[in-house]
Order: sequence, then C-alpha cells, then structure tokens
Amino acid sequence: MVDFEWYRSFISIYKHNSVSEAAKERMMTQPAMSQHLSALEAEVGQPLFNRISRKMIPTERGKEFYSEIVPLIEALENKTLELKLITSPTCPIIRFGSAIEFFQERIQPILNNENFRFIAHFGLASELIEALKEDKVDLIVTSKKYQQLGIEYTSLFEEEFVLVAPKELMIPDFQNKVEVENWLNEQNWLSYGLDLPIIRRFWREFFNKRPQIRPVHIIPNLHALLNSVEMGLGITLIPTYLIESAMNDQKAKTILTNYKIPNELFLAYQVKHKSSPEIIEMMNTIKEACESR
Repeated sequence: MVDFEWYRSFISIYKHNSVSEAAKERMMTQPAMSQHLSALEAEVGQPLFNRISRKMIPTERGKEFYSEIVPLIEALENKTLELKLITSPTCPIIRFGSAIEFFQERIQPILNNENFRFIAHFGLASELIEALKEDKVDLIVTSKKYQQLGIEYTSLFEEEFVLVAPKELMIPDFQNKVEVENWLNEQNWLSYGLDLPIIRRFWREFFNKRPQIRPVHIIPNLHALLNSVEMGLGITLIPTYLIESAMNDQKAKTILTNYKIPNELFLAYQVKHKSSPEIIEMMNTIKEACESR
C-alpha cells in the first residue's frame, strides 16, 4: 500500500535534486528519505531518478510522475487545510470571491474582524460565478447578474466610474458633445481589457455609438491602471472608491465630471446558504464597510 509520505518525499527530492537536501527540508534522516524513494519506485515499477555525481536527475518517467501527482497533492493539502479551518470551534471561515481591487479597498480593512476568517479568491465576474456554482466559494461580489439556477443576488452598493487624467493634462472648454467626443478620441487611452468593458458603456451612454479608440496599454488591474494615469501615460475610467488617495495627493484628477457611469455591485451566494448565520453576518459586515466609506 502506498504511503502518502512517499509522495511528499519524492516531490522534495525532485525540487532539490538531492536526497540529503530533501531530508533536511522534511526534517528526516537521509536513510529514511532513501527508503521512501525506493519504496515508491518499487510501487511504480520504474526508476524515477538517475543518480549522477551526487545529484538526483529525474528520469522521463520521474518527470511525468511529478507532473501527474503535484496537482493532486497540492489539492489534497489545500482541502485538508480548509477542513481544519472549517471545523475549528473558534470562528467560521468564509470563502470569499471578488476582484482583487475590491478586496484590497473594502475587505482588507475588516480582516481584523474576529468573527471570521477568509479564504480569498480573485477573478473576473464570469470566473467568480463559476466558482460559486461549483461550491468553491461561499460569497462573491460581482457587477454582473447571471441567470443561474440556485444563485441569488442582493444589491451591495452603486459605484461610479469617472474619467481620470494626469494632473498636468489641459482640458479645453467644450461647446457640445461632438467636441467632447472628438477630444476624447485624440487622447491616449488606457483600458482594463481588450474588449474595453467600461469604455464601451461610456460611449454608448453619452455618444450613442461604439468607441473607435485604440488603447495604448491594456492593464487588467485597477490599481495599476490608476498608477499609469498618475505617471502621465493616458486617461481612463476608474471607480470613485479607488481614486480618493490619488486626488488627495494631487497625482491625478477627475475630468468631465458630468460624464459618469453608474455600476451596481451585488453580493451573490447559493440559495441553499441563504439562511446561514455566517453568510448573513458576513454580508451585513461587508455592507456596513461599504456604507461607511
């Protein structure tokens, strides 16, 4: 019967190319580490390493075996950790998903809440809803409502996307929307994605057409996007909750303040968890954190 520790020893030897270094890492004796490897090779039926000049060089079967078992071992160890946290009597764990920027701005400040512990998941709205469907997360924040059986949404708050520009950019006086659009078309644009997600909404809302711009840079992180504006690389649309510090430091500025795009955020969860005290309390905590900012 295969011992789980044989796999862990094999992975350590593979990483260090050395039985002695692997033994140090695992706080085992070298003979015990060698026994683990010998037992595993006997089980596999093929050598997993070639011993060359005191180095352990993986065979082709060793390389293949490593690729096969590492994802399984990591998944098992992660699941074991989750189970330990979930069954802990001290406080429940919440598997929470959101955009990384939202987590940094809204969730990190409440991590000192002693009633919860977090396993954070970051991703796009489509990725987060899939994780929720597959029961990999308990609660997500999303700007999109997908019609999925068993998923329920509740409004969190409405953010606004505003135009942000480098502080030194000169803004002319405009007489009409045509002049505004022509000027915007002449600017260097930065975008969160190639499909211009919020920029397309902006153009449809105010100019009733699709944008014709080609961004100079695609930067799929709102903090990095704002930092690029501060560096003078171009203009973009940023949610207001992210720009307070930049405005205070006068590194960037909002422009054309009448041109704003509302964007509602939702909390989403599985209907089967609707009455969970932990989920209800976590949602209330997040709502309070958003309302207080």
